[in-house]
Amino acid sequence: MLEWTEVPDPRPGPGEVLIEVVAGAVNRADLLQRQGLYPPPPGASEILGLECSGTIAELGEGVEGWQAGDEVCALLAGGGYAERVVVPAVQLLPVPGEVDLIAAAGLPEVACTVWSNVVLGAKLREDEVFLVHGGAGGIGTHAIQVGKALGATVAVTVGSDERAERCRQLGADLAFNYREQDFVAELKKETAGANVILDNMGASYLGRNVDALATGGRLVIIGMQGGVKGELNVGKLLTKRASATATSLRGRPTAEKGEIVADVRERLWPLVERGTVRPVVHQVVPMAEASAAHTAMDESGVFGKVLLAARS
Repeated sequence: MLEWTEVPDPRPGPGEVLIEVVAGAVNRADLLQRQGLYPPPPGASEILGLECSGTIAELGEGVEGWQAGDEVCALLAGGGYAERVVVPAVQLLPVPGEVDLIAAAGLPEVACTVWSNVVLGAKLREDEVFLVHGGAGGIGTHAIQVGKALGATVAVTVGSDERAERCRQLGADLAFNYREQDFVAELKKETAGANVILDNMGASYLGRNVDALATGGRLVIIGMQGGVKGELNVGKLLTKRASATATSLRGRPTAEKGEIVADVRERLWPLVERGTVRPVVHQVVPMAEASAAHTAMDESGVFGKVLLAARS
């Protein structure tokens, strides 16, 4: 059960800012935390919410480069389902270009997740094949656009033909309905395999992901929707000279998150400002009705992000 209630106002400490929240966003991690399966890292707010947008209300000691009234969006370790939240200043991003302040709430988590894993980690390059599982979700819709902006051939898996078509409209070159198609076989018909795979499923896709990799391919696991334990054929990895890594963003140290945010601001934000990469918003729900947003996510009918408006 999610309850909208009163809590004390947070106050910014050294190196932090207080944000007057305009909107937050719902992520799969929030659903897991609600169920008691994904506790926040030590020191983080117990309130749900990994990203938000709003205006700076107060600066903590030592914060430079920002001022009260600035419109920002922020990567959070927690606390986004609220009217006010405190965040380290290094995790702030300016609202880019012509992006609406509410829509900006759906950018920080997906942008930092995709950029840190696909670009900084797996080093996706032009003309490579990039396979994204869950292409219709918040991460997926963002990853499609980033992959295309980098000059990759983008393939996605989705749960319906309608979602496949919407992903193609967003820029995906190949879209496979996993309910009806073998994505490994279909990918191999069109390509020599994936150079980079961004996987939100975990255990249930592990073997097929290894099969789908090209020589020298890089599998990056960022979710556990398909379970936590699977069998890895090391022999296939060796033969393909491939790699498999598993990473998360939320629990990283603030300084490391700050480095990711800085790189996102320098290299990705210009693409967002030009409209090459844009937020994909499925629905905006009043924050007090966050339970309805979670229900929508649970029912898997969402394309892009569900946002939570802090004020009517």
